[in-house]
Amino acid sequence: MASERRLARLETVLRHRQPDLTVVMENIHDPHNVSAMLRSCDAAGVLEAQLLYNIDAFPKIGKKSSASAGKWVERRKFKSVSDCYEKLHSEGFLIYATRLDDRAKSLYDLDLTRKVAFVFGNEHRGVSDEAAQEADGIIQIPMLGMIQSLNVSVACAIVLFETLRQRLKKGDYAATKFPAPEFERLLEQWKKK
Repeated sequence: MASERRLARLETVLRHRQPDLTVVMENIHDPHNVSAMLRSCDAAGVLEAQLLYNIDAFPKIGKKSSASAGKWVERRKFKSVSDCYEKLHSEGFLIYATRLDDRAKSLYDLDLTRKVAFVFGNEHRGVSDEAAQEADGIIQIPMLGMIQSLNVSVACAIVLFETLRQRLKKGDYAATKFPAPEFERLLEQWKKK
């Protein structure tokens, strides 16, 4: 009975995964932020996150701090912006860097139901100049307070849940986006976790 419930849960969660939505973490050094971002990815249905570490070393992520989200969100590692962006563009992703910038568009003015990747930068430096310049667009979360920045994991959650809101409204979570063979392959992998 418990195994049937587990299988049903795995199938339901996998059906809601969005292979056309991803997050790029550029040199995020705090393992708690990485873990929180992975939890938001899992909750919003992100299948795979991109880890771009060309300055800082990838932090160790404890199972406790990530609430096991890392187990359910696949990860790819990149050592350069160009390699990461080239791969995402070859897969059809539009890349939006999050940054306070004169050319930034409001998150709420974009169609986030498209195949999209969001880049979040290091806690102190933000998104690198290279990552911003090579992106297809710059976005920001509108803020009205004196402080014009959010914790990177909070910003990630806001962006992902606006994306989730738009996709729910469009019906993107109603049916799986995977072809049947891919769904079965992923389900077999998940059963072993």
